[in-house]
Amino acid sequence: MTNLILLSFLRQRPMHGYEIQQLIQSSRMDLWTNVLSGSIYYALNKMEGDGLIAATAEERTGARLRKIYSITEEGEKCFQRLLRETLTLPPHSVKSDFSLGLAWIENIPKQEALELLERNLGQVEATLAQWRSGKEIKQQYGLSEVAVATFDHAISLLEHDVAFLNKIIALVRE
Repeated sequence: MTNLILLSFLRQRPMHGYEIQQLIQSSRMDLWTNVLSGSIYYALNKMEGDGLIAATAEERTGARLRKIYSITEEGEKCFQRLLRETLTLPPHSVKSDFSLGLAWIENIPKQEALELLERNLGQVEATLAQWRSGKEIKQQYGLSEVAVATFDHAISLLEHDVAFLNKIIALVRE
């Protein structure tokens, strides 16, 4: 996923790692992808070594020297392959570490389990509020129908997670 994201940005124009990191954070992409700051630089170095991107220039900022990367022909081929692969994946996985934890929930004190579940519920509710707010903000600037559908899907999943957590909390309380 990280390579697909980085290659997509570099298809727009040459950039340095910090600029890509800022684009990911300002677009809030970091909330719905597993792209961490450290993984950006690791992936850039690996993709450069694999010939998917090339350092086309360097920029000096103080004592630091920043590489400016651009996508190569091999990188474009990789982008096209990764994009096609992602479109064959299920939109939401039923694999869940949370569900795995539920299998052994009886192994911790009931009150502690409830506190953990309620903390989880609060986090999911906060994430749901962020997605709703993000959709409203981005709609002011115009969203494609695909982007609206993506927001609606994520919001629906989060609403189901809230309902599921409330049900589990009720069952643990019994």
